[in-house]
Amino acid sequence: MSITQALVEAGAEVDGDKLRQFVSRAVDEVGATLNAALVVMGDKLGLYRALRDAGPLAPYDLADRTGTAELYVREWLNAQAAGGYVSYDPDSGRYALPPEQAVALTDEDSPAYLPGLFQVA
Repeated sequence: MSITQALVEAGAEVDGDKLRQFVSRAVDEVGATLNAALVVMGDKLGLYRALRDAGPLAPYDLADRTGTAELYVREWLNAQAAGGYVSYDPDSGRYALPPEQAVALTDEDSPAYLPGLFQVA
């Protein structure tokens, strides 16, 4: 017997909307957990700082500036863009670090500085 069947037999009503909301929230949290390693990598490798200092860059430019492999930088940038950590301009093929993310991801003196929090995760 499934848990759903057991709940129904016990007289509990499962609200489909609440169930979907909870599952959606849990999926978001798993995504955030998986992204934690990418934020730590971006901090440790200087990827965020390079984007902040140089402005919009193509993956090969960011890799060159940070002494990292272009293939991995491209994948990292795509994941960061999907999560809203960096922005992407499809016309130029360049990625940028918006000012708000620059503060939160590169300014160690800011109360909004986040990389340490991601290291804990």
